[in-house]
Amino acid sequence: MKNLILLLLLLCCGAFIPSPPDKSIIAILRKQVLREAAWALQQVPETVTAQSCVRSAGGKHDFYSEGDYWWPVAGQPDSPYVQRDGMTNPDNFVAHRLAMIRFSRIIGALASAYRITGDQRYVIAAQVHLKAWFTDTATLMHPNLLYAQAIKGRFTGRGIGIIDTIHLMEVAQGVLVMQEATVFDKTLLADIRRWFVDYLQWLTSHPYAKDEMNAKNNHGTCWVMQVASFARFTGDTTLLQFCRKRYQEVLLPNQMAADGSFPLELARTKPYGYSLFNLDAMVTICQILSDEEHSLWTYQLPDGRTIHKGIEYLYPYVADKRKWPKKPDVMYWEEWPVAHPFLVFGANTWQQQTWLDTWKKLDHQPSNAEVVRNLPIRHPLIWL
Repeated sequence: MKNLILLLLLLCCGAFIPSPPDKSIIAILRKQVLREAAWALQQVPETVTAQSCVRSAGGKHDFYSEGDYWWPVAGQPDSPYVQRDGMTNPDNFVAHRLAMIRFSRIIGALASAYRITGDQRYVIAAQVHLKAWFTDTATLMHPNLLYAQAIKGRFTGRGIGIIDTIHLMEVAQGVLVMQEATVFDKTLLADIRRWFVDYLQWLTSHPYAKDEMNAKNNHGTCWVMQVASFARFTGDTTLLQFCRKRYQEVLLPNQMAADGSFPLELARTKPYGYSLFNLDAMVTICQILSDEEHSLWTYQLPDGRTIHKGIEYLYPYVADKRKWPKKPDVMYWEEWPVAHPFLVFGANTWQQQTWLDTWKKLDHQPSNAEVVRNLPIRHPLIWL
């Protein structure tokens, strides 16, 4: 009776009471989460300052990466790089990207374990890494992407590189999950939130960011996904509403065909992988931005296009890739599909057991670097 009275008081006061993720999803992931969290407890921080590249125009604290599909001209090592769409150059600098993915994995694992167990040692461990990336003046990363996806001899950075920070989304979401723990340093929390406020300012004002926002394919989708994630963490309701409108008025009508496919992704040399990636991002936007007042899950264009139709289009080719009507991707065809977030988020929203059963059987911890790079959500428990 006392618990019921307390619950009613909290609800009347408008307090946020997190609902537990679906029990069946916890049951599927519990062992994996606790095993990965045990690994994360043993890790020491590694930020962008741990490694550098002589080709970077930035400094020690600046994130740097290089365009994946750009290569040197044979026999001309000093010439500007040339493009080979879909073909990843293995000699490009990726250390900062890998460090960010590792950071995301650590925070995602620790936050997931905390969500399941309530054990605050996971929160204590996470703060060591959060300090290193966001507040320690010796190791922090500057809140911009001025030097991401550079191309030797052509660009010191590009708007297209903003896609690299999709791996900060699970960091922000992990902090949201852990922030109410009594052991969470409130000063650190305020500093982390300030870092993301600064990054959002850059993401919404710099010419690179505007280029990325206006991209017509998965890059435009991922801009909205990131801004929505970071805006929810910082409590920026204006940006959240902007992202909802962007999904409704730009992304869905301009990217999805009548059958639920994404023609701009199908036109690439890796149509299968890009279709999976874009659908993951679209569905994640719906997961982030839907609440009691706004449901992107049920939003429908006048001609009937919805995110549900997008999942319906791609699901048969995830359940049985042999049915895929296009040519195989030029690279990484064998590595897809994995346990995609669109399956678990869609299954959880519509109580679709078939989608959940398929998700359950797929690889939940892929190791291929290209797959991991293009899997925006790897710890679904912190998002449910």
